[in-house]
Amino acid sequence: ISSPSSNSASSSSPPRKRSKSSNISPTNDHNMEENSASLKKEEDATDYTESPLLKNTISPHILQSIPQILQTYQSNKPYPHGVLNNIFQPTNFLQSVLHEIKHSSKVQFKESDLFKVYQSMDLGNLTDDPKSTLNSSSIPNVWKLKQVLYSSEFRHLMEDVTNLPRGTLTDEIDCAANCHTKGCHLLCHDDVIGTRKISFIIYLTDPSWTKEDGGALELYNHKDGIPNVFPSATILPTYNSLAYFGVNAGVSFHAVQEVMGRECGPRLSLQGWYHGRELPENMECATLSRLKTLEDDKEPFVPFIDTENNETGTERKLDETQTNVNDKEARTNVLSESDRNYLSQYMNETYLTESSMKEICDKFENESSVQLRHFLKDALANNVKDDILKSDAYDGFTSNNSDENGNDNVGNPSLQYDIGINKCWKAVGPAHKQRYLEYNDEHITVKDDPIKTSVKGTNPSNAQKVEQTNNNHPSMVAGKQLSQIQTSLFQSLPFARYLNLITSLGQPLGHHSQTRRFRPGLDYTVAHYGILTKESVLDATLCFAKGSGNQARRWEDNGELMGNDEDVDALWESGDVGGFECYIAADDDSDSEAEEDEKQARPADAEYNAEDDSELLSVSVSDNTLSLVYRDTGTMRFVKYVASGAPSSRWDINVEYQLPEDDDDSNNGEDDNNDNEEDESSNENYDT
Repeated sequence: ISSPSSNSASSSSPPRKRSKSSNISPTNDHNMEENSASLKKEEDATDYTESPLLKNTISPHILQSIPQILQTYQSNKPYPHGVLNNIFQPTNFLQSVLHEIKHSSKVQFKESDLFKVYQSMDLGNLTDDPKSTLNSSSIPNVWKLKQVLYSSEFRHLMEDVTNLPRGTLTDEIDCAANCHTKGCHLLCHDDVIGTRKISFIIYLTDPSWTKEDGGALELYNHKDGIPNVFPSATILPTYNSLAYFGVNAGVSFHAVQEVMGRECGPRLSLQGWYHGRELPENMECATLSRLKTLEDDKEPFVPFIDTENNETGTERKLDETQTNVNDKEARTNVLSESDRNYLSQYMNETYLTESSMKEICDKFENESSVQLRHFLKDALANNVKDDILKSDAYDGFTSNNSDENGNDNVGNPSLQYDIGINKCWKAVGPAHKQRYLEYNDEHITVKDDPIKTSVKGTNPSNAQKVEQTNNNHPSMVAGKQLSQIQTSLFQSLPFARYLNLITSLGQPLGHHSQTRRFRPGLDYTVAHYGILTKESVLDATLCFAKGSGNQARRWEDNGELMGNDEDVDALWESGDVGGFECYIAADDDSDSEAEEDEKQARPADAEYNAEDDSELLSVSVSDNTLSLVYRDTGTMRFVKYVASGAPSSRWDINVEYQLPEDDDDSNNGEDDNNDNEEDESSNENYDT
């Protein structure tokens, strides 16, 4: 699938959150004098311990414990951070703030590869102008909180508890109200945008909130500016507390754990930043900078396996028919009888008929993508599905997993970061780009039996779950089956020749492949420049999950999905539980100067704008479905975070195929497309 501008990958940037930032201008002598006077005024401001404004709103134990608070802040790991508990007084003040936010502002749903959240009130838009929609008289307690947070006295307090020199923080207002409902989250990042200096969160959650409700602030350790795959500390979103940390490039990695949506309701908070007077150091190490960095050290493509000679296919000579693979007349003879017999060991034989292959090719040439449902033959697919569902039940990723008292979701898996990890399934990071499990068993070769019967048995006890290193663990069995399919089918020359036949892209020259598991409440990938390729590639992803694998049905009159909450296929198709793979065009940096200025001037509550994304294709989770997508050099992709409410893990075999050079890429298949514009498919197994 092609992006609107595929020739500008080197200057593209992934669609990310937009945020207001300060303009930094060269200073002259006059400006330096003004800045010095301003700093002097800041230093001479009333001491916050004697400030009437703070005395009436900040609890005395905070004002009287600054040295101890600073000491705790500096000693906290993985990097300096702090929590000011019971910070505001009197008790009804924050309750009034919460009431005004709930009843005086509208929420706006925002979602990207990085987050899912409802944002509402931007404190930067709150004024004392009675003509304004948001004004001090209509929401007096929110106005008072804003005055406190960005007063010189409270900024001095924040400077003191973070060991910053007085006058470091400016009076720039950058704060908005957030609402994280069930399934909402924010993935790992370091908050470095513009001149942000301190990040803070004021929690307005239900006072009875516990760790089982999710929504914790996760803090990540790092090595050389790269975050670990799992957090090393978490902070509970406790009502009337303020969590804070310094914003430092390549250091202040954090995330918001998914909210579970239990009895305590949504996770309500005020998220804000204090800005400094200069850009932070090491900006090249910031998350956004790293996500915009191309990766030149990618592993070379792996040659195909010659299933007849058990050798790599790089030295195999193509016969005369195969050299004409770009000629549509010749392609009908490319798939030999031996190739057909080999592939039929694995594939649904419907896809090996001449009529189906021609129809698939026509669809692919028109759309640059196609999804083949019920791709593997039934016996093989059923074995795989049986073992992946057993593995999910074993690890607790099932809605009907209950204890002896009938309580659902015992030991919520999203709170157990290492669940499912064993000697063959390893966690893949770093967290600011991805987190999932990858299967790796060096002992598996093509000489192994193509598929072995999965181990049958009942779910083990909790004591047995401690040992996840034996070969009979369901995830080990499932991983072995998927890995053998990866090796014997997707890395074989017969399948390479089959791909040429159904895509007209030429016979692939090599591949990168992996077997993955995305666990509910834990795993994802995000869009970044490292995904961009120097040459166009063919993506092949065979997905497995709970469900029938059928196309979810929609009502003809309004396009809404049919089915109820128990309809697994409709739930995956809705995208509400994530897991879908999304293709987006990288920014081409071709915006006019006025357009770029407009983007930079957006308020804090408009950090993300859906119009910034150029979504090209979204492929929902569907059991035993193969997705083929032509991806050009200007296109990125990501697997959306799989929510804890997902019916199962997303398991897949993910392959990236190297394509031969095309002398006339722009005209490839053009005549054929014109010949088949009105061709309608009658086969319900595949769709675009």
